[in-house]
Amino acid sequence: MSNSNFEFTQPGFLWILAVIPVLAIWLYISKNRNQAKLSISSIKSVQAPSIYNHIYSALWVLRVMAIALLIVALARPRNVGVTTKSKKNRGIDIVMAVDVSGSMLARDLKPNRLEALKNVAEDFVDKRPNDRIGVVLYAGESYTKTPITTDKSIVKRTIKSIAYGGIEDGTAIGMGLGSAVNRLKQSTAKSKVIILLTDGVNTAGSVDPKLATELAKGLGIKVYTIGVGTNGMAEMPYAKDYNGELIYKPMQVEIDEKLLTYIGEETGGKYFRATSNTKLKTIYDEIDQLETTVIEDLKYYNYDELYRNIVIMALALLIIEYVLKNTWFKSFI
Repeated sequence: MSNSNFEFTQPGFLWILAVIPVLAIWLYISKNRNQAKLSISSIKSVQAPSIYNHIYSALWVLRVMAIALLIVALARPRNVGVTTKSKKNRGIDIVMAVDVSGSMLARDLKPNRLEALKNVAEDFVDKRPNDRIGVVLYAGESYTKTPITTDKSIVKRTIKSIAYGGIEDGTAIGMGLGSAVNRLKQSTAKSKVIILLTDGVNTAGSVDPKLATELAKGLGIKVYTIGVGTNGMAEMPYAKDYNGELIYKPMQVEIDEKLLTYIGEETGGKYFRATSNTKLKTIYDEIDQLETTVIEDLKYYNYDELYRNIVIMALALLIIEYVLKNTWFKSFI
């Protein structure tokens, strides 16, 4: 992007232009005072002044114009061309590790925890145009749903398709975190981030969450952990009826906040608690603000000095006045 601006580098000299009207009046009066006068009884036989007389009488105007131009030149007018180029640093590689255990169907978030997360996660993806994003799902085990990619349409389709079932139930936080770390270990991005979301306590899997945390820390991966669920009781699914529909009952919400806080702090991230749809959205907005892709604006300035042309114009006016006085109007002097 480029644009051009006009400026005076020494605008203080422009105040001198205030004397130009005074100078013009003085020269006009002086010219009339110096002209010879003749008193006659009648002007019938006197030829009217020709156009040459009028031009000669106004030659002093060229001198005033030249002085005014020289004052403007002293103020150093110039055009400044500014070209701006954006240098965008490599984006951030992000993996969203999502708990898809049965408890994610709890109704303390609307319509349930999993659907609330999907809505917020899609909006988060839309706000990250410069980043690569991948999705890992985990319950009693874990797997990569989508490797890190710049194709946001694929990521959003993946998020839309997230559903309960298909893998062993449970909450294997260590395996979910481990799979996310594995997705990022070959990343060359300057910043690598995992957003790990769960609503429970580590009860399954063969990977110790603290070991996975050490692996993330060693690879320079920052982990933001989110505990989803209201404080106290929540409507949890616990069985299915004869039609295969889930049956809910109030159950105590249990989230291992101590472990999630440890994971966040050890890796340079942060732990959040989402107790409502609004709070969940606020958390993702905060993460979006914390992890920003740096864009540098490089500005190039091109200066076009105009005072030289103005000085030439002023000198030309003085030369014209001198030549006219000493050639065509020499007889009037």
